[in-house]
Amino acid sequence: MHRLRSRPDSGRELPRWARETLGAAVAVAVAVAVVAVLAASARSELLFRDGDSLVTTLIVRSIATGQPQDWALSTVLFLPETVVLAALTLIGLGVNGTLALAGVVNILALYGALRLVAGRPGRGRAPVAAALAGLAGFALIAMSETSADRDALELASLLATTTYYSATVLGVLLAVGIVRRALEREAPDTVPRGPMIVLGTVAAASVLSNPLFAAWATVPLAAVLVTVAAVRRRRVAAWLAGALVAGSLIGFLGRMPLSHLIANSGAGYADVTRWADSLVYYADLVAQRWSSPLGALSSALLLALWGWCATATVLLARRGATGAMVVAACGWLMPLAVAAGAVVLGTHAARYLQPIEFAPLLGLVLLPEMALPAWERRRGSLPRPAGRVRATVNAAAGVLVLLVSLGVGIPRISAAATAPDGDLDCVVSWVEQSGRTGAGQFWTVRLPKAHLADPRALVQVDHRLRAYAWLANRDDFAVGEVSFLVQDAQSPSFELPGGAFIDDADQISCGRYTISDFGERPLPLGPERS
Repeated sequence: MHRLRSRPDSGRELPRWARETLGAAVAVAVAVAVVAVLAASARSELLFRDGDSLVTTLIVRSIATGQPQDWALSTVLFLPETVVLAALTLIGLGVNGTLALAGVVNILALYGALRLVAGRPGRGRAPVAAALAGLAGFALIAMSETSADRDALELASLLATTTYYSATVLGVLLAVGIVRRALEREAPDTVPRGPMIVLGTVAAASVLSNPLFAAWATVPLAAVLVTVAAVRRRRVAAWLAGALVAGSLIGFLGRMPLSHLIANSGAGYADVTRWADSLVYYADLVAQRWSSPLGALSSALLLALWGWCATATVLLARRGATGAMVVAACGWLMPLAVAAGAVVLGTHAARYLQPIEFAPLLGLVLLPEMALPAWERRRGSLPRPAGRVRATVNAAAGVLVLLVSLGVGIPRISAAATAPDGDLDCVVSWVEQSGRTGAGQFWTVRLPKAHLADPRALVQVDHRLRAYAWLANRDDFAVGEVSFLVQDAQSPSFELPGGAFIDDADQISCGRYTISDFGERPLPLGPERS
């Protein structure tokens, strides 16, 4: 018995610290590879130039200039994402370089969350390999998503951005991992105060920043825990469900003092009378995804993983492996609950469905654990030198993967992040040299604004020149008037106040942008709207 317990750290295996370090190194390689592929594809539009994707960048730039902070945000406050991006900005890689680095960091954080879900090391387990299996599944799906369409059913790659709920995705997986660890404690009947506090904190912080956490995690995970408490008579499951719900409620209460930052409560996003339209909308997105070879392959993989999670739930329940069973149940229940809820509420946004892509990855995390016992029995006959050789080969292979990924991926990321954009440079240079304040519409002005030394030089307006307080700092509007307008193909025609017309201005061409300079004839900003 003593030999069996000590075997995982015997001479036949790498020490635990070495396995964890090697796993992290491979995760770095995967993260760099994913971001490199996305950055070199049309998906780079979402990474570097999309108006929504630049929210956190604009917040960080605004804080850096010492501007008063009075933001008009959506229901999502982007609190963890902004903190992380602000820290990464200190490295000095520029706007695009920092966004690319943030994508790598997000994917590394995904590995960390999956490693937590994989459980503690032990006989019949390979948690590092399990976490890497989940990360590899994510990578395959994310690298198949290469369109520039923010509304496509390409959801895994959104984790590489700083504004499409990356912190919420990680929060959900952390919650699942904490629950599993708590259920697998050595004293199963004791009240898990430590895990309860951590779980409640994760739930509170996640809901505070994004209420979607309640729909993605609190409801389905609490339902699984309540079922476990009732069927398995596991009191700890009921306590964990209570901590999850209590933390979520605290998060909602914490949003009240921040209500001035929320320009849209989210109530307008749901309309139960439009459930049929919502069903058609999402069905069309699914059909579009299946229409391409890579999309069909990734969708088939997700469907297979969803079915595997359902099967694994039954198998693990029979084994009495409650912690792993909860993980498997989340793998199929979360996508089902979120998809059904999105249709019933009549929503029309693919980003709300992200659990359909990241939750089934939990099935991959469980796969090595469920297959390993048979492998352990087979390899038990291997002589000790063979085990040492295999461990050495695995370590060398991991290092080689990291070096190749860094050598190939970093130059591709750097090339994408530093790719010349003469049109953008033209606008930024003209605005900064003018020393005046101009304006532009949402999808047009946010990219130049993010690259200005002082983002206050460009104000976000609508086509009637009303101050457009949406994902913007209201302090920008204190200027009261602007003297030029920036337009591109995404800008609807302006309807200017006071009888002014675009043709009255001097037209400066900057490629895809046009600057209409009114010079000494400033235009007053209209009333604020969101």
